[in-house]
Amino acid sequence: MLAMNYRGPYRVRADEKPMPKILHPEDAIVRVTRSCICGSDLHLYHGMVPDTRVGMTFGHEFCGIVEEVGPAVRNLKAGDHVLVPFNIACGKCHFCRQGLFGNCHESNAQATAVGGIYGYSHTAGGYDGGQAQFVRVPYADVGPTVIPDWMDPDDAVLLTDVVPTGYQAAEMGGITPGDTVVVFGAGPVGLMAARSAWLFGAGRVIVIDHLDYRLEFARSFGPAEVYNFREIDDVVVFLKKQTDSLGADVCIDAVGGDAAGNALQWLFGTKLKLEAGNAIALHWAINSVKKGGIVSMVGVYGPTGNMIPIGNVVNKGITIRANQASVKRLLPRLIDHIRAGHINPKAMITHRVPLTDVADAYHIFASKLDGCIKPVLLPHGA
Repeated sequence: MLAMNYRGPYRVRADEKPMPKILHPEDAIVRVTRSCICGSDLHLYHGMVPDTRVGMTFGHEFCGIVEEVGPAVRNLKAGDHVLVPFNIACGKCHFCRQGLFGNCHESNAQATAVGGIYGYSHTAGGYDGGQAQFVRVPYADVGPTVIPDWMDPDDAVLLTDVVPTGYQAAEMGGITPGDTVVVFGAGPVGLMAARSAWLFGAGRVIVIDHLDYRLEFARSFGPAEVYNFREIDDVVVFLKKQTDSLGADVCIDAVGGDAAGNALQWLFGTKLKLEAGNAIALHWAINSVKKGGIVSMVGVYGPTGNMIPIGNVVNKGITIRANQASVKRLLPRLIDHIRAGHINPKAMITHRVPLTDVADAYHIFASKLDGCIKPVLLPHGA
């Protein structure tokens, strides 16, 4: 089969790889119809996630047709068109029973923290991902969800990560009616967090980024007030002035370790890799939120330390909430929102690229070329 093949930082290509096989009675084999490149994949692409091994196939956002199921699978059958959450979850462990599917204790040998994730390095279990023609899906009775007949597959594939991650970012913010919410990052997750903030009753939504084309998209998709931090002397002071000198009620870090905006953070976190990525968005969130406010984190950082103002967290009485999205828990609610027209995920898709051109797709997305918001890869035959 054809699959994306990681060859080292900034080097990916489409190669022939062996077909996946059923390795456990609860496995399924899925023929991919759509897969996405996520902003989180860029952390891997840029060499920022430990133990990302040459030869790995990325891709934790995909949907496809069930080709084969193991003998213990009861909820799926060959021919079902399914969306597959990025969380690989057993459904039975202590954390899955709490709905914390992103923290499954059985799917990842490194599960003192994150559970298994498709195509996301050996720190997340070492599973190959869905930027391929076929993929092995463990625990097939737990994660995969049959796509409703009425749903556009372009919407379905974004339910595997981007939509639930942005929605959970707003949910973790504890937004109450009338709150001012600031979202750092106008990528797909930030866009969805801004959109979702209104669903929880926000009275004002502000998006901060440095790319004008993404800010223009956020202005209409959010809809949100938008500001380019390159045009602001001090982001924190600016946001305080925008909020009666108190600060925002909720700040959402939807950027993670690939942020821009501070030379020292970039040097230590991105260039020298002495910390787990550039943490400037988290700095801004902590310092811009009001006393007693909430910072919600869904941006990806590595497992090592970061330079963050932890003293300000204590002295301001800030609550920080963070996690990988528990996709399975959120899917029923999100499917209802799509059906009701409250959210339109596919509007974020700007590029559809054949899997054979995966290297070009990564370059376009990573370099922010051609107005790219969200690229979708189409395997041959899909």
